Amino acid sequence: MSIHHKEHRNKPEYHTPIYEMALAQFEQAADRLDLDPNLRKRFIAPKRAIMVNIPIRMDDSSVEVFHGYRVHHDTTLGPSKGGIRFHPDVTLGEVSALAMWMTWKCALMGLPFGGAKGGVRCDPHALTRNELQRLTRRYTAEIVQFIGPEMDVPAPDIGTNEQIMAWMMDTYSQLKGYSIPGIVTGKPINIGGSLGRTEATGRGVVYCILEAIQHLKMQVEGCKIVIQGFGNVGYHTARILYEKGCCVLAVSDIKSGLYNANGLNIPMLKQYIEKHTHMKGFPEGDEISNADLLELSCDVLVPAALSEQITCENAERISCKILAEAANGPTTLEADKILQDKGLFLIPDVLANAGGVTVSYFEWVQGLQNFFWKEVEINERLHDIVTLAFQNVLRLALSEKVDMRLAALMLSVRKITEAKLARGLFP
Repeated sequence: MSIHHKEHRNKPEYHTPIYEMALAQFEQAADRLDLDPNLRKRFIAPKRAIMVNIPIRMDDSSVEVFHGYRVHHDTTLGPSKGGIRFHPDVTLGEVSALAMWMTWKCALMGLPFGGAKGGVRCDPHALTRNELQRLTRRYTAEIVQFIGPEMDVPAPDIGTNEQIMAWMMDTYSQLKGYSIPGIVTGKPINIGGSLGRTEATGRGVVYCILEAIQHLKMQVEGCKIVIQGFGNVGYHTARILYEKGCCVLAVSDIKSGLYNANGLNIPMLKQYIEKHTHMKGFPEGDEISNADLLELSCDVLVPAALSEQITCENAERISCKILAEAANGPTTLEADKILQDKGLFLIPDVLANAGGVTVSYFEWVQGLQNFFWKEVEINERLHDIVTLAFQNVLRLALSEKVDMRLAALMLSVRKITEAKLARGLFP
């Protein structure tokens, strides 16, 4: 047997390239903190990883079996928390990496959660509404022993939405015998969801961008923005920045992108997409590929799609002043070094897109208390938490002379390390 095959055999199933990336980021922070080897071992593997088969009857009466996952990375600070994604490329390694990033994100924001993530390998767009509902309910039933308001609280992610969360909440409640709205966040308002949750991730991205603009002494008015991705996060980021007077040069979805040197009319584009279901053919913009979009000259580049979009292949051609990672893991380790040498100001994913989990925390608290807050209160609290976290990361980055990603991870790892030491090791 070759050395390569021996090494592969000795690695756990979740050690995929994206997990290796998350692990390498952690190792950099651990090295900088001179973390005790015994503690380091406790961070590098998920606390719990669940794989399930999900058989469902399709509308044509055939049975399809889908593969589902739920990973709890850490529960030192409280219940684990993280989204559920429905996507054809979902793997155990991807879910494990995302769970690790959620651990850092929750600690950085000061939330009483650990990190989790879940997913089902499927194409939700290829399923009918009934098939999607059966898939969601069976997946929930398969992981029911590992989720709960005090144990693990799912939320929406790529390919899922508030309707999926409503089905999860109803399934869990039916199995337990009474209504439990606190089992998921990102639910519809009428069954215990929180005001401001839908746009929370995008709003958090905007708060971080505004802080970075102020730090770099740039102007908000006319600031040139490029956004890869026009789903929930990309759209709300674009909309709020547009309303603040920024010039959104380009946006894209899975199929195509749009570019307008004078700026896109975001409300008009949204209306077009609602009518045509895609942005292709929008009259007030030229078509552009996702690859070319990333390389446009701009003030702020916002990757808000999938992971590993900025790599050693295109990093040299990235031409922005601020890179705000609205997606999870959009920049590879090799690209990180290139961008750092170019002098870009990085807002790392664990900071930039943490608005979603922050308002999910608000929703969870409101559900436990059965006492609901006004939207203005939610946005104010979100602003306070995000800007405080940004300033904490910036302060450490400047004092330690490290980039913002490393500073964010150092703060998170240090906080959880202190908590682990206080709690001790069972048994």
